[in-house]
Amino acid sequence: MRWQKLYNPIVRWLLRSPLQGLMSTSTMLITFSGRKSGKTYTTPVNYVQDDHTLLVVSPKDRLWWRNLRGGAPVTVFVRGQILEGVGRAFEGEEAVKEGGLLTVLRKVPAYRSYWGCSWTEMVNPPIHKTSFELPRSTHQSG
Repeated sequence: MRWQKLYNPIVRWLLRSPLQGLMSTSTMLITFSGRKSGKTYTTPVNYVQDDHTLLVVSPKDRLWWRNLRGGAPVTVFVRGQILEGVGRAFEGEEAVKEGGLLTVLRKVPAYRSYWGCSWTEMVNPPIHKTSFELPRSTHQSG
């Protein structure tokens, strides 16, 4: 059994609770539909905010991000707010050139060693990045 099966429900509960401030500056919930099944999924992910964009980095072996290839509607629960928008998946060189991967690595230097990425050798990163543009208006959850 993968550790996420235990960890993810706890994090989902915590982020929806009055204690969400303990994690919400770096972790959010993203909800999306499966491309083939249409089933709704909600998973906790770490994020970095860059202006009006939320940037997420995920290992390639995780499957959730593949549902965002080509862009897909998403809902995120971040810092106590529900936001709707479009999530986009970027892979390989595209993650570096268009997806903001360098921004993530600059803002969170610990990711460089965690992901085994050299700052100067970003040609084929071993990770996937998803971006989510924040809408101009937000919904406060209560």
